[in-house]
Amino acid sequence: MLEAVQKAALDGLSFGAPTEREIELAEAILELVPSAEQVRLVSSGTEAAMSALRLARGVTGRSKIVKFEGCYHGHADALLVKAGSGLATFGHPTSAGVPAEVVQHTLVLEYNNLAQLDEAFALHGDGIACVMIEPIAGNMNFVRASVPFMRRLRELCSQHGALLVFDEVMTGFRVALGGAQSLYAKAIPGFEPDLSVFGKVIGGGMPLAAFAAKRAVMQQLAPLGPVYQAGTLSGNPVATACGLATLREIRQPGFFETLGAHTRTLLDGLLGAARDAGVPMVADCEGGMFGFFFPREAGAALPQNYGDVMATDKERFNAFFHAMLERGIYLAPALYEAGFVSAAHSGADLKVTAEAARAALR
Repeated sequence: MLEAVQKAALDGLSFGAPTEREIELAEAILELVPSAEQVRLVSSGTEAAMSALRLARGVTGRSKIVKFEGCYHGHADALLVKAGSGLATFGHPTSAGVPAEVVQHTLVLEYNNLAQLDEAFALHGDGIACVMIEPIAGNMNFVRASVPFMRRLRELCSQHGALLVFDEVMTGFRVALGGAQSLYAKAIPGFEPDLSVFGKVIGGGMPLAAFAAKRAVMQQLAPLGPVYQAGTLSGNPVATACGLATLREIRQPGFFETLGAHTRTLLDGLLGAARDAGVPMVADCEGGMFGFFFPREAGAALPQNYGDVMATDKERFNAFFHAMLERGIYLAPALYEAGFVSAAHSGADLKVTAEAARAALR
């Protein structure tokens, strides 16, 4: 990847026009994402999610959007909201500088709550432009949407003419070669999202993101359609070079099998250390993405939503983080962040981490 970046930089850092490499990267993404026929490159996950939201509203002619508590879709104003105290309550800004009227059309529901989902569509279905979801939430640690929940979400969006938007900024090409949507497609026959948002991995560490959908949806974007989106630095030649090199690497035979096995080894080490120390711990992983929690009681199930996450032992998590840091292991510094194993992590790294966890948990 470094070699690809260095070579691309010699030819120029940015141009005010599309380049051939943008087309090559778009084609590579579409080969891995059967739900999409066209893709638009941008520079960040926030930009991709914001653009997908505008496109969904433009396509449907509707204003209301649905998101889920604990899911983060970047810092666009309409998505910086939290849930109210009641069922199907419209959100309130969680950042200064976001006027209440900007988020008045944002409906925030509880993740994995089927009853709330049904009621939200019963009340507002004819006005919902889209539902945006992290299929495996990485911003309340690691919480995956259940198959029944995702199946019902797809059914309701189809019935009411709303677009289902998968935010795969974290999961895209990290949990599986086809992203999280490929995992749900295996469990739910015919499953596809209507819009997909990608970032991070497709840039290989460079500022790059994308959103993609069927041609009928994407052709509503300017210059062909009425939904405006543009960005001078989008798809710049250095980032696309890095992205192409990354996608070539992860398509190597056995890449995800090895990555997933390493992640599982890491979690087995953490869980074993916790069990031996008599410390309650639960954990889950997919591909290179993982998360763990310290429940307050032994035998507790994995958290299913933000409320469950908030009920875990945050003080113990903080103590564990600092104990691991003292032993040279830097985990995500907050309870609400998923962790990632990379191809650069070796078996020796995993062993050292497990040993540090054993000492820290004691």
